[in-house]
Amino acid sequence: MPRFSVIVPVYKVQAYLQECLTSVLEQPYTDIEVIAVDDCSPDASGAMIDEFAARDARVRPLHLARNEGLGQARNAGLKEATGDYVLFLDGDDSLVPGALRDIADRLEETSGPDVLVFDYARTYWTGRTVRNQLAGLLTEEGPAPFSLDDRPGLLSLLMVVWNKAYRREFIEREGFAFPPGHYEDTPWTFPVLLSTRTLATLDRVCVHYRQRRQGGNILAPTGRGHFDIFGQYDRVFAFVDGRPGLDRWRPVLFRRMVDHLAAVYAARGRVPRGSRAEFLHLARAHYLRHHVPGAPARPRDLLIRLGDHRVHRALSWASRCVRRTRALASGAARRLSTAALRAHYRLQLRLPLRADRAVFTRDASGAYGCNPGALESAFRTLLPQIRTAWIARPEHHHTVPAVTRRLHPGSAAYWTALARSKYLVHNADFEPGVVKRPGQVLIQTRQGTPLKRMGLDLLDRPAAARGTDVARMLRSADSWDYVVSGNRHSTLVWERAFPSGFTTLEYGLPRNDVFVRATSADVTRVRRTLGIPEGAVAVLYAPTYRDYHRGRRVGLDLEHVLDRLGPRFVLLTRAHPSYGEPLARSTAGRVIDVTGHPSVESVCLASDALITDFSSLMFDYANLDRPIVIYANDWEAYDAARGTCFDVRAFPPGAVARDEDELIDIFATGHWCASRSAQRRRAFRERFCPHDDGRAAERIVRRVVLGEDTWLPPVVPLSGRHPVPSAAAAGLPAAPPATVPVPGRRVPVDEFL
Repeated sequence: MPRFSVIVPVYKVQAYLQECLTSVLEQPYTDIEVIAVDDCSPDASGAMIDEFAARDARVRPLHLARNEGLGQARNAGLKEATGDYVLFLDGDDSLVPGALRDIADRLEETSGPDVLVFDYARTYWTGRTVRNQLAGLLTEEGPAPFSLDDRPGLLSLLMVVWNKAYRREFIEREGFAFPPGHYEDTPWTFPVLLSTRTLATLDRVCVHYRQRRQGGNILAPTGRGHFDIFGQYDRVFAFVDGRPGLDRWRPVLFRRMVDHLAAVYAARGRVPRGSRAEFLHLARAHYLRHHVPGAPARPRDLLIRLGDHRVHRALSWASRCVRRTRALASGAARRLSTAALRAHYRLQLRLPLRADRAVFTRDASGAYGCNPGALESAFRTLLPQIRTAWIARPEHHHTVPAVTRRLHPGSAAYWTALARSKYLVHNADFEPGVVKRPGQVLIQTRQGTPLKRMGLDLLDRPAAARGTDVARMLRSADSWDYVVSGNRHSTLVWERAFPSGFTTLEYGLPRNDVFVRATSADVTRVRRTLGIPEGAVAVLYAPTYRDYHRGRRVGLDLEHVLDRLGPRFVLLTRAHPSYGEPLARSTAGRVIDVTGHPSVESVCLASDALITDFSSLMFDYANLDRPIVIYANDWEAYDAARGTCFDVRAFPPGAVARDEDELIDIFATGHWCASRSAQRRRAFRERFCPHDDGRAAERIVRRVVLGEDTWLPPVVPLSGRHPVPSAAAAGLPAAPPATVPVPGRRVPVDEFL
């Protein structure tokens, strides 16, 4: 008996069916059956189902003798289902990679509820993806499983069947089935949610809901099929009538019905023009039939209650007037505010600079940290007479030290600080409109040691350089007084990629100072905060962004890797900020997502080893003198699309894996922490970490603020540095541990180490 039965009704979706079925069958979680129901589709969909079934025994084709409709096709699939849980997926939609694993894990975490509700995102033919606007209702905070009384807001979600996993035993016990006609999801969704005793949520997009350019939605065409909605709501209220204990939900269901009827009537092109009066007449009858005394009156209630299309036109006109007035007022207010701020900024630019002020920020006005954060801390320590401020969006203000002033981007205080502070520190570019005044000092820290090409070096990589304003980029570089560099390699790249008159400060990277200064107590504290089990080997997996790949790219089958490495290992996964979502959810405590942690340095301290591809994090991590494994499974594509400064495979900081099996073999055989990897790491550190001795920020502050002739701390050589050891360093195996099986296909390690 499989864990999941995925029921896919199919009708006129031949252009999308392959993507749909492939998205299910290529899931890392394989304990499934796919029941593909051909609803007598006139195109090639039925033949495609048979082709999939011939290649994969998990696909069970079912061909209906005549076209029954979406609901009846689902019913036919339900009769054949044998899985513990049932999921529905329409033939033109798709599952997100890793969705079934996340669903299975959440079911396990919540003790197997009757229904698990997960999230979806609309995907448009333009490539745009928009997550469900009510995603906040799916929060996993609080006890689970729970009842609908605990989270009644779930009734506000879109009335669809494919955003849930249903316990098959529960469905069969309650006798749920889909009725004929359009809007068949409504009399399924409400009764299911009202009947279940145990619910849980998964705050993760699992389904991509395709929005076709033309005519894809079964509800899109104009026709009398939209009148089916009345009978579907009669079924919902009949279900409630037969169960007196559900009477308390009648007001909520009534409001949902009114909203739904009004939405169908207002939707352009659904109800035929000649039938709109009839639709409103029936809507009024249903309003009166199911009305709940005391229900609050709203404009749409007035439309349905009166049942007059003239009222609808009047309400629509009034609503448009209100929206237009609000938009005009809002636009005028924004323009007035912008003009006032510009005038304020111009005025501030005429006032004297403040030599005792310094402003710091980072890419996207994000959380306190990176090189600007380390420099801000050094300013406060070494130059207490200088008042510092940090620019961050409100959601990141909690990361800023209490003694540091917080500035909101775009505020009057923000423009004042940029106009009058002598010192400006950034790791990217200030927004257009910021003027660098004579006498101001701008320190450009960049974001680490570059492996991928940057600046003018990208001009022969049109895909990666797409959208780059070269003239603006060079104007920005011309405003830099100092550029921070960690090594000779970085110095050469910055001066070639951003040719301008700045002074390069090859003093080390301030953000790496913490690696030398941290203590074992710091490591223990961070590991406890992240929930890393005691005695575990925590491997940080941090892949970089791909210019040539749309959306999130995991790169590894995390479940498979952990299964092969054994129970001692856990994975800390950190997605690149450009993706905006984590790589994976927790897998029974062995995959811990650290994407949202504000300090990547703390995450590095908590880990025992690093797996990365071409991320600049490898150069920072090398300062910890802990094992690094390069996972270069798509080097050729990455180098062709983005371009690199050198071939990291030829000069790596540790072992190099070209595919997942080689990666597992490196850990299984102990090569990840063996002497050969340590030798490579030592050579890598000598080349790329010559100045990172814990005092880089101090050297920069002294040089910039106190002048060229000031005393600078001498650089401590690598032999004199003693970074804090990892938590698992004392117990690293010299040979493969018994819990780690070596893959059957042995890899000639010497060929790639």
